[in-house]
Amino acid sequence: MRDRTMPDRHPIPPTAAAPAALRRPVTTVVHGEALSDDFAWLKAENWREVLKDPAALPADIRAHLEAENAHAAALMAGTEALRETLAAEMRARIKEDDATVPAPDGAFAYYTRYREGGQHPLVCRRPREGGAEAVLLDGDALGAGKAFFELGGAAHSPDHRFLAWSADETGSEFHLMRVRDLSTGEDLPDRVPDTGGEAVWTSDGRAFYYVRLDENHRPSRVCRHRLGTPAEADELIYEEPDPGWFVDIDRTQSGAFCVISVGDHETSEAHLLDLADAAARPRLVAPREREVRYEVEHRGEDLIIRTNADGAEDFKLVTAPLAAPGRQAWRDLVPARPGIMVLSHVPFARHLVWLEREDARPRLVVRDLGSGEDHAVAFPEEAYSLSLESSFEFDTDVVRFTYASMTTPAETYDYDMATRERRLMKRQEVPSGHDPADYVTERLFATAPDGERVPISLVYRRGTPLDGTAPCLLYGYGAYGSAMPASFSTGRLSLVDRGLVYAIAHVRGGTEKGWRWYKDGKREKKPNTFTDFIACAEHLIAAGYTAKGRIVAHGGSAGGMLMGAVANMAPHLFAAIIADVPFVDVLNTMLDGDLPLTPPEWPEWGNPIEDPAAFAAIRAYSPYDRVAAQRYPAILALGGLSDPRVTYWEPAKWVAKLRATMTGGGPILLKTNMDAGHGGAAGRFDRIKEVAFNYAFALAVLDGTLGGD
Repeated sequence: MRDRTMPDRHPIPPTAAAPAALRRPVTTVVHGEALSDDFAWLKAENWREVLKDPAALPADIRAHLEAENAHAAALMAGTEALRETLAAEMRARIKEDDATVPAPDGAFAYYTRYREGGQHPLVCRRPREGGAEAVLLDGDALGAGKAFFELGGAAHSPDHRFLAWSADETGSEFHLMRVRDLSTGEDLPDRVPDTGGEAVWTSDGRAFYYVRLDENHRPSRVCRHRLGTPAEADELIYEEPDPGWFVDIDRTQSGAFCVISVGDHETSEAHLLDLADAAARPRLVAPREREVRYEVEHRGEDLIIRTNADGAEDFKLVTAPLAAPGRQAWRDLVPARPGIMVLSHVPFARHLVWLEREDARPRLVVRDLGSGEDHAVAFPEEAYSLSLESSFEFDTDVVRFTYASMTTPAETYDYDMATRERRLMKRQEVPSGHDPADYVTERLFATAPDGERVPISLVYRRGTPLDGTAPCLLYGYGAYGSAMPASFSTGRLSLVDRGLVYAIAHVRGGTEKGWRWYKDGKREKKPNTFTDFIACAEHLIAAGYTAKGRIVAHGGSAGGMLMGAVANMAPHLFAAIIADVPFVDVLNTMLDGDLPLTPPEWPEWGNPIEDPAAFAAIRAYSPYDRVAAQRYPAILALGGLSDPRVTYWEPAKWVAKLRATMTGGGPILLKTNMDAGHGGAAGRFDRIKEVAFNYAFALAVLDGTLGGD
């Protein structure tokens, strides 16, 4: 096999100077402190309009972003052949006509699939006992000719007559919801705009509930739409008055209730809607209590609730009578166990299943509700991922789960909870070939400055020298309690096969080691996330997996904040940094209560408007505010023009300030997707091209063909 340790050297030719953003200083005073921002003008005053219509972007801002895109394209022109090679490799590892395992529901089984060469999924069903396929939605046809198209939710009615489906056509995550008559394949006149994309049907199949977004893109209201009526006549069922709380809906596994879940990052509350009652009103489960979280499921005359109440830091499961479910009636079903975090739970007619994690390793636990006996489903690898798959049915003994590791492609199993037999339903295919024995996955622990042991999951090709010569891509996130799974990725094989060690730093801010791990990486303790990541990099260097200056750091969104922070704190460790839709202008964003995510984010980062201590803490680490006159590694910053989560001006301002302040290093590239939002391109092959661009940047920097002064 051809040696693919690194790309062939094709030095990048000199290019024109990088765009220099105009300085238009704006000064504000907060808590007696003057804040000056030279590049505040990059935030469009009509940003709400831009989210819905990117063409509304002011001409001067558009010109600057397009100049940055042109500069990035010029710098990366010499990597075009490499990008094509990477994209071809990644595409060859995808089964193009792949499909999900059909999920049974009554007389039908529902699934999604792709056609050969297709960018978007097809939503399908077939008779449960076998028969002809019916294509309910053709994503390729619906997205044809559109600069951006992404299917949202697709929920069939209980009688299987209708499909409530949604789509986003700008990347702003404002979804238009429509209803398809499955007997004719035609859409009804019903059109419901500005939704979150998901629907829950009433039992009679004549109405559905949905979440409507307000003008600031906040999911704040639950409405009921009756078929055949205009959206303007939809009934308001619930409205959350607190701008810091988000609203979501879901159907209980039993199918009896729609759960209205409201909350922020610390506190939650749930209301039930009886799906058999066409005029149902919300019924409160338990009133909100600060820092008490709970999530509701239903079985028979009881609710089964996951909660951190009563000091259950890593959560527990309790039961409550459906007729009177207040907090005083909660009784432990699965008690809290320190260090073992209950992640999710699903009740069935005769069994209860929950997913839990201990020291970054997940396992599935099944309880027979008749006998009370528990048993666990686990796997032997050092690092792996395990997930429960959604199911339509309640009266069943079968639960579906998916297992994968960094070397093992995803395997989907149907598990009989009564007989304890597992049946392999699907193994992820890699058409170009993949032998797990060719790769090694490991779990390491780095020691943080305060003595905490930070898990690292990594994969490398067997035979990769572990003498400090190998380059490394180190990924991190560390926010909102999100744990990064040690799962399989066909894309990252293009790096690993070229001799890179791919590592995931499970830093504080996630929940890999329980809820405490999350709390120790938020608000005033946020810097732990950054020092954990640096400790992981230093451990990989000390252990010989890589060397200083041979690491590419990668993170996105809140993980992009991590990228900005470590760029400021330890630029000497990294050859390059890839910051995907990076949340780097933290202080200015948290000071702007009108932005879509700001009020709900205050429990995560602190409220610098009202709290001087939070202001000082954020200011001390906010990447944009801490840019210094020092040498920086090469940086690729990526944004999306219609992104409502991390607005496009955050990476744009950060890049402008880096270029204006740094004393050497680089280059600094900004690439803004002018037709997409937070998730980038929606089409699967377009997304592959974006990943290939990022990886080509990393490889070119590591190879020395793309570098600063």
